[in-house]
Amino acid sequence: MLQALPRVSRRRALQGAVAALVVLGMLLWWLLPFGASQPSGTITFSTGVRTGVYQRYGELLQRALADDLPDVRIKLQTSEGSQQNLQRVATGQADFTIATADAVDKYRRDGSPGADRLRGCARLYDDYVQLVVPRDSPVRTTADLRSRRVGVGQAGSGVRLLADRLLTAAKLDPARDITPVSAGIDTMPDLLRSGKIDAFFWSGGLPTSAVRLLSEEDQIRLVPLDDLVAALHAEDGTTGFYRPATMPADAYPQAQRGTAVPTIAIANLLVTTDRTDAGLTEEFTHTVIRSRDVIGREVHAAQLVDLRTAIYTDPLPLHDGARRYYLSAKP
Repeated sequence: MLQALPRVSRRRALQGAVAALVVLGMLLWWLLPFGASQPSGTITFSTGVRTGVYQRYGELLQRALADDLPDVRIKLQTSEGSQQNLQRVATGQADFTIATADAVDKYRRDGSPGADRLRGCARLYDDYVQLVVPRDSPVRTTADLRSRRVGVGQAGSGVRLLADRLLTAAKLDPARDITPVSAGIDTMPDLLRSGKIDAFFWSGGLPTSAVRLLSEEDQIRLVPLDDLVAALHAEDGTTGFYRPATMPADAYPQAQRGTAVPTIAIANLLVTTDRTDAGLTEEFTHTVIRSRDVIGREVHAAQLVDLRTAIYTDPLPLHDGARRYYLSAKP
């Protein structure tokens, strides 16, 4: 017959079990920090026009995020461009977006709704400004656009903001000295091809597929824009985000015919707000950097995303979650 354990032995056994549970709990606490959890739910990413670089970048990023954040559903929302993107994110209609640094600066300077809540996650790649005309066009400078029909982007786009500033720098009134045509990159090539416009402005990564396809099917030319940089910087102090740049000769080979084109570049930023969870933002930023090469196979501009420069999101302060990622990341 089994004998009952003495009371003292039972007490010691109980104390030992409790001690073991405490040690196990401390070990789990150390391995799984309090509050740590895998991000979940639905987030909205505001992109751009359907045939633009923002939209294609968003589609490819959506695939990468599905692997890294399996419990998060990414909803893409097309837009007119940077200005509308910022308005959506700042007012809570979207969670993340891409916008050009000049559009961000304007949104903040204008004191637009929610501007103080905007935060940067990463500096992505540069947009190159492109003024496209038929090859036989007499337009050789921006000033030559006087009295012509010009595609200037949609009302909520960064292209519209930029086109107005470039025309002003060329001493043209955007509303009176040209016939402005409100259109996006999804329609401007067809308008130029059919003769309904004489030129159009575009700002995007190189190459932009819509411009590349146009150059392969029609005789077009890219007008140099470097002569406007000094005038832009002299305007009112809000245009310092534009810098001189050169479109390499192989960006659009059929249009450039072996010649590089001097132009203007502006940085794109990945943007969210201080409302976005730090853990989610950290993982989102990690995926953006990690997926650079995969996305870059289709969106060539994405190959320029660099961990060493991504942290510079001027004019926006860096989101706490993004900062946490950069502090832990290895170059």
